[in-house]
Amino acid sequence: MSTQGAKESVKDEVKDDAALHMEDLEEKGQDAEKARWYTDTVINAELADYAPVKGCMVIRPYGYALWENIKNALDDMIKETGHQNAYFPLFIPESFLKKEAQHVEGFAPELAVVTHGGNKKLEEPLVVRPTSETVIGAAFSRWVQSWRDLPVLINQWANVVRWEMRTRMFLRTAEFLWQEGHTAHATVDEAMEETMKMLEVYRSFAEECVGLPVIAGEKPENERFPGAVATYSIEAMMQDGKALQAGTSHFLGTTFSSAQNIKFQNAEGQQELAQTTSWGVSTRMIGGLIMVHGDDDGLRVPPRVAPYQVVVVPMLRDNDEDAAILDYCGDLVTQLNRLDVFREPARALLDRRPAKAANKRWSWVKKGAPIVIEVGGRDVAGGNVSVIRRDRLYREDGKLDSQIVAKGDFLGAACGMLEEIQQALFAQAQARLLGNIDKSITSLDALKAYFGQSKKPGWALVQWAKPSGAALDKVVEWLKGEKLTLRNVPTDAESADGTCIFTGEKAVERVLVGRSY
Repeated sequence: MSTQGAKESVKDEVKDDAALHMEDLEEKGQDAEKARWYTDTVINAELADYAPVKGCMVIRPYGYALWENIKNALDDMIKETGHQNAYFPLFIPESFLKKEAQHVEGFAPELAVVTHGGNKKLEEPLVVRPTSETVIGAAFSRWVQSWRDLPVLINQWANVVRWEMRTRMFLRTAEFLWQEGHTAHATVDEAMEETMKMLEVYRSFAEECVGLPVIAGEKPENERFPGAVATYSIEAMMQDGKALQAGTSHFLGTTFSSAQNIKFQNAEGQQELAQTTSWGVSTRMIGGLIMVHGDDDGLRVPPRVAPYQVVVVPMLRDNDEDAAILDYCGDLVTQLNRLDVFREPARALLDRRPAKAANKRWSWVKKGAPIVIEVGGRDVAGGNVSVIRRDRLYREDGKLDSQIVAKGDFLGAACGMLEEIQQALFAQAQARLLGNIDKSITSLDALKAYFGQSKKPGWALVQWAKPSGAALDKVVEWLKGEKLTLRNVPTDAESADGTCIFTGEKAVERVLVGRSY
């Protein structure tokens, strides 16, 4: 076989693997066209590519630039709350996880375990990091001796492995990138304050930076993080009405401090267990961005996190005026990069690729660049630019909405235009979220009918008695049969005033029900 033939063979094998992954993920009755749209959007926008290892993906430079912008914005917010970044090992002794029974039981099906190293069997198997509560807790037990050592506020940016084989790029992969915060406190009140503070950081970050409107609230008992006393989440609604858990914050109490012996001497000289928390956001946020903002033409990226906020496409014709067009475009990009957008230097790019201008334009439309500028010879002569906004690509007659604007006027309006695009994308998504939460459902039959309708529904907010034990198991089993899940109890929901639709008992709160990714 020739070298080229070998390359094509490997490429085909990888694509076959990717097709199998998609087939595994799709549930019976799932809209295959929507699933294909999602994958096509990821590939065409050059966010990620298939990997030769099942369940994994290659994050391409454009996708990684998007992740870096998400990471940098969130990292600033985390540091503003007093946390410091650190790094902990990828490998965790198996015995660490076994110290907390509920934790190891919750993660056991997803663990990747190393049993050999250097051709030798290890004395103790090592787990590839699924999350770091246990290994960070072991460090905290050495660092914390007195109440004066508290609080400990740590965050790390890392990769984790959860051995999932039913995957979709960014939404669910065996290996993914994330940040995980871990803190230790002297009192329950301080730890709970931390838990809710980080939930609010996630809510404001998702809405203000990524343009994702979310519902913040507490997870029901069956949806808690393994070993947590309470778990809180932000839930985002995708365009097909499904829910995506976009971030979580956990109050762990003394569960892990007891297992890892995180003790301190209080001001009275007595020994106490520290109260701990953990919280995280991952590359799943990119999956949410795609499915909330994308349209028939591909990706749409909010300007705050866009790799390039303005892309300038010179319309070259291989003639004498090309040099003048490139100079004109270069000056435009230089001036754009001097602008202050969202309290940062603007990100503008001059696309110098030797390709047709129309092809370059549509490649940036697919990549979701907020503003695409086209410049031809007549624009240079008239001192103008042709402006295309990704949030409103077409006119009412269906034709491309390209506005001719004086170069100076565009430079003066660029910051405001990017702000408008950011707000427009959020407003569209927020209207969809708020308009697709049904609060009128009062019976299981009505709930079943709502999610059984042909039109893709959103979520239902229903009365909830907060059952536990066997009663909760019965509710979860019924929901599973209908392919539904309990999402969270919104922190700002109206008080309960009726009976629980699942148990018939007096309701104590309201819970969101939906289908999910």
